[in-house]
Amino acid sequence: MPQSKHTIRLAADLQSDSIVDGPGLRTVIWTQGCSHHCRGCQNPQTWDFEGGGEVPIDMVLEAIDELEYQDGITFSGGDPMFQPEACTEIAKYCKEKGYNIWVYTGYTYEELIKMSKEKPIYKKFLSYIDVLVDGKFVLKKKDLNTLFRGSTNQRLIDMPKTLSSDEIVLFDESEYLQEDKFKREKTYV
Repeated sequence: MPQSKHTIRLAADLQSDSIVDGPGLRTVIWTQGCSHHCRGCQNPQTWDFEGGGEVPIDMVLEAIDELEYQDGITFSGGDPMFQPEACTEIAKYCKEKGYNIWVYTGYTYEELIKMSKEKPIYKKFLSYIDVLVDGKFVLKKKDLNTLFRGSTNQRLIDMPKTLSSDEIVLFDESEYLQEDKFKREKTYV
């Protein structure tokens, strides 16, 4: 396991066995800190940038190493984009372990690309993501029938296809029905 000198501020312990934060059985990394303050947010306790707890990234990586039966990792919060360096380091590690990675952010993809011109770490983080759920939660557009998002303005963006084509490609929701597509290949030690 790589050694890291960095920390990440988390709102809670890693939550394994989630079935609502992306396809398959997933572990959620709840980041702390968000200035979007979306009305109706389901996690307002994650807004405070001084809340939660500062955790060494090595501890997060160790917890990831101990996961069993998980198909993917989801970054949520708060907003992971407020800690792009730490999230990039963790995402890279998860990708090397074969996990499918989803990220929820209040920023739009277009805003993140613009931000990456000044801080390239955003583009690097995006390069490890399979699906980006972008855009602020809008209470007036809340729809319980949308797949893996809270309001209809939010998009499920297929990041590998988007980055390779330089054009936004949405996640094919019909692929969700193909459960094997998101199963992590099991490794045996």
